[in-house]
Amino acid sequence: MSAPPRVAVVVPVYRNEATLVPLAQRLAAALEGRSWRLRLVVDASPDDSARVARGLSAADPRIAVTVLEVNGGQHAALAHGLADEPDADVWVCLDADLQDPPEAVPLLLDRLAAGDVEAVFAGRRGAYESRVRRLSGTAHRRVAARLTGLPPDAGAFLAMGPAVRAVVLDAVLAAAAPSVVLAVGAARRPVTSVPVVRDVRPEGRSAWTGRARLAQSARSLAWALRQPR
Repeated sequence: MSAPPRVAVVVPVYRNEATLVPLAQRLAAALEGRSWRLRLVVDASPDDSARVARGLSAADPRIAVTVLEVNGGQHAALAHGLADEPDADVWVCLDADLQDPPEAVPLLLDRLAAGDVEAVFAGRRGAYESRVRRLSGTAHRRVAARLTGLPPDAGAFLAMGPAVRAVVLDAVLAAAAPSVVLAVGAARRPVTSVPVVRDVRPEGRSAWTGRARLAQSARSLAWALRQPR
């Protein structure tokens, strides 16, 4: 029998000091019996996230920390984390705010293990934020899907294999792609999604203001339009 895949979970961290401990606990429970690592990428967070992350790393050798001195945003942080975890077979991108349930990670891994796709997205479901934000997010994802062939419910909670990871790293770190999600689309590899109900944010408010979300959407879709099809 072949060895079970080594899983690296990459989490961008910004103003998440209150959720890091429960995130690590829930992820460890969800991945019990698997070979895994957790990479917390602290994106120049102004709170105590770096201290909490380092404490988790000191207590569990499976947890590692990357601290970025300059804030680059969620997707750049994800790319740095993916680059810092070369010794895995499967990579998972997961938010730190617990809206994406860690308990769904095995669902993505099991679907990816079927072997017919190279990335699996957690298809967004549920009333996890205001209706206006959900509608605007849905509109963005539908346009992105038409441009790239991505599932129309794809967000930044996903599992990917090595070929997709390589394309994402090149697109984000070398070619300045503004979105890991659309970089996966640019890979032109077979992908799918499985429905996952997102939770309401348990602590604080999202760092993504309405204006920031609109600007990120515009940058991402403009980048996708420039890609060869």
